[in-house]
Amino acid sequence: MTNDSAAAGRAPGTTAATPGAGRVPAAGEQAPGRRAKGPTPVLSPRALNRATLARQLLLRRTAMSPKAAVEHLVGLQAQEVKPPYYALAARLDGFAPEQLSTLLADREVVRMVTLRSTIHLHTADDGLALRPFAQAAADRELKIFHKGLAGVDLDRLALRARELVEEEPRTMRRLREELGPQWPDADPRALAVAARCLLPLVQVTPRGLWGRSGQVAVTTVEHWLGRPAEPAAARQDVVLRYLAAFGPASVKDMQAWCSLTRMRDAFEGLRPRLVTFRDQHGVELFDLPDAPRPDPETPAPPRFLPELDNALLSHADRTRIIPVVHHGRTWRVNTAYRPLLVDGFLAGVWGLTDEALVVEPFEKLTKAQRAQVLEEGERTLRIVHPGTSYDVRFGTVIS
Repeated sequence: MTNDSAAAGRAPGTTAATPGAGRVPAAGEQAPGRRAKGPTPVLSPRALNRATLARQLLLRRTAMSPKAAVEHLVGLQAQEVKPPYYALAARLDGFAPEQLSTLLADREVVRMVTLRSTIHLHTADDGLALRPFAQAAADRELKIFHKGLAGVDLDRLALRARELVEEEPRTMRRLREELGPQWPDADPRALAVAARCLLPLVQVTPRGLWGRSGQVAVTTVEHWLGRPAEPAAARQDVVLRYLAAFGPASVKDMQAWCSLTRMRDAFEGLRPRLVTFRDQHGVELFDLPDAPRPDPETPAPPRFLPELDNALLSHADRTRIIPVVHHGRTWRVNTAYRPLLVDGFLAGVWGLTDEALVVEPFEKLTKAQRAQVLEEGERTLRIVHPGTSYDVRFGTVIS
């Protein structure tokens, strides 16, 4: 499993959302809002920022249910336990961590390796369909360990690993120990990695539950959900969902999001149903005709996001949210810090100590911005630490 790392003026067509935003016209239907032939409209970084924030539910919070939000966002980055909870706390009105925890306990959402060969939290339906969609990324990861798998029959390995984890959820250490004797000349770690790459393994609860959690133990997603895997999601269908959650976007943007290649054909097949723009560098961007593209001057309140939030990781060109001057500032050695957005862009990091939520801005904030950050921080505390005496402070987070 890999780890996620780290102007052309106001654009024509950057209007506020309209009823039915994000609806995709059927094949052969005239795309609403399709422009007459002429120069392709250019979207400034600020216009892209506001459009992306709107799709990410970060421009205005929504009353959408947690499960619907997870589906709309095509999953949440979940390498650690708490990020999905923080991600929804920033996006949803009335959210309580127990809501997402209940969905996990009831097996309506699952934690598993999918996009970019990293752990995501998906709805059960998406877990079944997106895992085979992302298989090529898992295959590439598997090739990294080929020396440790010399002479191993991968089909036999997958069959034996499936028998073990469906008999009883196994930790990765236990899986290594039980597979090793059957292939004594192989690297035990490579055997476990191969099992994870070959099989759709889900992390079983209590791992991932709010306030409870536990060590990582896995079984197959089919066994956990009690139903067979879905066929791999069609590439064009995933393109449409990606644009609804992350657009406007280029082909390379989507490839960065899912770590798959050769997506151009899927975009080209959809071209009659989409609208196109250019960014400030001339890169072609695709979008759904009715998806929200707010005015670039739309106010964007501060947002406290979890480390490795997909809003910051899902484009080849991340300057729509991360200013060039702040590139890499949410990372230090092997530590990922939680990003703070101010006016829609990365402007600092935050963390929780034993007594406070600490905010470290990268640059001086205005008096109004500081007040807004404090207010948003207090709201975050009410959700993730209700009933405590924590406060919000400005200080040092990156040591």
